[in-house]
Amino acid sequence: MFSPLFKANLRLTIFSIWKIPLIFFCKPKILRQDDITTVVRITLRRRTKNHLNSMYFGVLAVGADITGAFTAFDKAEAMGKPVSLAFKDFHADYYMRAVGDVYFTCDDGKLIDEMLAETIETGERINKPVTVIAKCPDVSDDVVAKFILTLSLKHKKKKAKVAAK
Repeated sequence: MFSPLFKANLRLTIFSIWKIPLIFFCKPKILRQDDITTVVRITLRRRTKNHLNSMYFGVLAVGADITGAFTAFDKAEAMGKPVSLAFKDFHADYYMRAVGDVYFTCDDGKLIDEMLAETIETGERINKPVTVIAKCPDVSDDVVAKFILTLSLKHKKKKAKVAAK
């Protein structure tokens, strides 16, 4: 009845309201999600602007976080496996001011699939860098910023229930 993209946006909205209200404040929208690519847009508006009328760098960080994390989160959920997800570090290169709506793109879906398979098989925590590219296509095709986040995944094994005597 509802498209997968609609459902993904609904899950993101509920998650952001319930767990991380700052994400909800930025109002991200997932525009594309497939096996390899996730694209998220954050609109430039009063809430997301800085004093130079460009997107605040904290909002850019939120966009990079969401794009990388939601790719892994959605894939783990589709597999039906409980996975602990975190970022160990964050590197950002800002090339120009973001003076329009920013589109964040992560093309590391295959890498995340490999990470999920490895953590489910071994039970170990897997850490690998994920790249997110930010652009303002309404303004220019140039890259606004490049983010490299070390994604950390670990399969959460279900605890055995102890029988009561």
